[in-house]
Amino acid sequence: MGHSKWGRPMNLGALSDVWAGFWEPRTAREKLLLTWGGVAIGVVVAYSILWAPAQQGRAHLRETLPAMQHQIAQMTAQADEARALAPAAQGVAPTGGALRDALAASLTQAGIATTQVRLAGDAVQIEAKNASFPAWTMWVNDARKQFKVRVIELHATALKVDGQVDLAATLQPATAPARSSQ
Repeated sequence: MGHSKWGRPMNLGALSDVWAGFWEPRTAREKLLLTWGGVAIGVVVAYSILWAPAQQGRAHLRETLPAMQHQIAQMTAQADEARALAPAAQGVAPTGGALRDALAASLTQAGIATTQVRLAGDAVQIEAKNASFPAWTMWVNDARKQFKVRVIELHATALKVDGQVDLAATLQPATAPARSSQ
């Protein structure tokens, strides 16, 4: 419901009375001009609000679509190339001294205090005293994935404190042949 100029709600009957008070005194010519003027204004408003923006949007899309399709083709080609190169990038793992240094840094980062990390042929031997066994197992899993190593030998001695161990482990690059123990 609308409000009158005094702030009181107007009912539908009052609104029709106001409209009739405006419309009835008009001549046929004024009514015709007002009707056609209202229609013209309605068409202009509908065109400017609905039709023109849609047409401009279509024109913009028509101009930018080929460039977007070209970008999609380039991105698809680059994604295919990245997928093709991913296995090669994953196959590169450190060996020798680089592996020893990477494992030592990784152990320090994981908070595992080692007493010794040394190179033994193509393998790396690690000794740790009073290490957290859960932290060790998580580290070994991460090292296996990150540095592509495998544990070929492990000796762990449980300590009196639950979860703490002294350990000696030998890790080898996963691509190297397994060492035979005698």
